[in-house]
Amino acid sequence: MQPVRAAVIGLGIGEQHALTYEAHPDCVLSVLCDLSGTKLTEVGKRFPGASTTQNPDSVIDDPNIDILSIASFDDAHAEQVARALDSGKHVFVEKPLCQNIEELVAIKNVWHRHRGRVKLSSNVVLRTAPLYCWLRERIRSGELGEVYSFDGDYLYGRLEKITHGWRKDVADYSVMAGGGIHLIDLFVWLTSLRPRTIYAVGNRICARDSEFLYDDYTAATLNCPSGAVARFTANFGCVHRHQHVLRIFGTNSTFIYDDAGPRWHWTRDAAAAASPVNLSPFPVSKGDLLRQFIDAVCNDTDIDGETQSHFDVMSIILACDRSVRTGRPTEVVYL
Repeated sequence: MQPVRAAVIGLGIGEQHALTYEAHPDCVLSVLCDLSGTKLTEVGKRFPGASTTQNPDSVIDDPNIDILSIASFDDAHAEQVARALDSGKHVFVEKPLCQNIEELVAIKNVWHRHRGRVKLSSNVVLRTAPLYCWLRERIRSGELGEVYSFDGDYLYGRLEKITHGWRKDVADYSVMAGGGIHLIDLFVWLTSLRPRTIYAVGNRICARDSEFLYDDYTAATLNCPSGAVARFTANFGCVHRHQHVLRIFGTNSTFIYDDAGPRWHWTRDAAAAASPVNLSPFPVSKGDLLRQFIDAVCNDTDIDGETQSHFDVMSIILACDRSVRTGRPTEVVYL
């Protein structure tokens, strides 16, 4: 089998993608791309076997590239993903997949047209954290009982990244799509639940004296056909270290992860202590999902179900953003 030829567009977090491709025995890292010549030169020196370019179109159109990582700015993702899929490339994209429902429809149509020939996935990294891989099996085995409430807080704690970084220049930047997506993705991946309606609100208080023009805080309540309710916040301006908080309530037990660490509550007895869970809530590396994707490409493994889950998550995220804009509950439109 010939090694797959890989390329990366965007060399911020994309450098981690390049490292993963370079380390994979069935890959050749062929091309690196970034709009910044300075960044391209700096990163290119660490990957002397790859050619470099500032033109993403040339990478997308290159017939010699088999698999493409897209780690560009959020507002470039949708067009680059759709064009790369249409050119016959397997695509691994940083979150979010896109910014609006029209873009999601366009990507879904292209993927469906080439279904079975190209693969698509997104880097929602918490799926590979040892704690959540373990927790998914516990939920599936019924140890939690029926999940009736799922709460998650994404505490970004990096206000300067939206007030001074590239995010302030992205039109309609969404903190739910940019950060809260990690917890909504965990909700979908862990429970297999799909909300029907969403009500969300937001504010721009922490960033109000900055050039960032959009909400830096969003809170959403999701209602599922089963009766389960999920609540999520994306809190980019908080005075807090970068962290996420998770609380999952089932009819048999409760799982909590916060500053005190992950733990399991088995009883309502006030005198009983929770059982600690000694597993990491973070992935070993940000390339873990990409390695799995490369393996799926090399072995021609069917990952259509995983891809559909990414479309479902984006449908939920976009419904959150619609609800914030309209001030009304919004039905989730699944594609």
